[in-house]
Amino acid sequence: MAPFPDNTLVTPYSLKPYAWLSIAAALTTVALKSVAWLITGSVGLLSDALESLVNLAGAVMALGMLSVAERPADEGHAFGHGKAEYFSSAFEGLLIVLAAAGIAVTAIERLVHPRELEQIGGGLLVSSLASLINLAVGRILLLAGRRHRSITLEADAHHLLTDVWTSGGVILGIAGVALTGWLWLDPVLALLVAMNILWTAWHLLQRSASGLMDGSLPREQHAMLVAILERHRAAGIEYHALRTRESGARRFVTVHVLVPGNWTIDRGHQLVEQIEREIREALPRTSVFTHLEPLEDPASLEDIGLDR
Repeated sequence: MAPFPDNTLVTPYSLKPYAWLSIAAALTTVALKSVAWLITGSVGLLSDALESLVNLAGAVMALGMLSVAERPADEGHAFGHGKAEYFSSAFEGLLIVLAAAGIAVTAIERLVHPRELEQIGGGLLVSSLASLINLAVGRILLLAGRRHRSITLEADAHHLLTDVWTSGGVILGIAGVALTGWLWLDPVLALLVAMNILWTAWHLLQRSASGLMDGSLPREQHAMLVAILERHRAAGIEYHALRTRESGARRFVTVHVLVPGNWTIDRGHQLVEQIEREIREALPRTSVFTHLEPLEDPASLEDIGLDR
């Protein structure tokens, strides 16, 4: 059967303004954190400023991939361009790994060669302002990413929120140095932050790899599909070869539906149309493909697996 109408396959509005918001936030925080580093000389604030540069690169990548993902399906890409989003999220994950490595190297160097910090109060104030900007923008992007099923926006949001964690650790380190005079607190907390953000990078890379490898829908969504099909099985039909995958914000479902051989074509057609409609209502932005087969024909059971 045909998928649902094409006008529901394409996002009716652009998500690119969110990417522009992320770019603006990155430019602002790079400037603020650079000032904070110049004021204090803190290695933690330097690593924080470097990560904001990484945020900027990630936001530019997100803008580019969202532009590609929003293109309508064409002859060369009949299923759309949604997978472009996974390139962006993977890129963000790799950038987070690089940022963590840079933080670790800088922190270790400062552990070996401690240095007094200067004008701590002013540096903390500027860095805190930058963190609040990232927190606000990160929350906006995360909510938008979940609402519109955009892994690009979610990845960019996690990157910004990772930056907030980094800044929080740096601020704690600098405040600790100011209170105790222990210069090693600044680089040690920077190392702890680096380890924490690596965890975020790992999850982003996992999700990106799953999308590029045509991973199945999450377990809870698959259970919703099975529940719909089981309701119809109780009415005397069968199904098999249920396959699912994701491509950016879109889902794809294929299933073979087996009905009594004495049914008319129209009756069978009406049934699969109803099944497709119920699936789309449960999981919006899903392309559903059904294959109708007669219950009594032995050939119908030859493709009970994933392939004929």
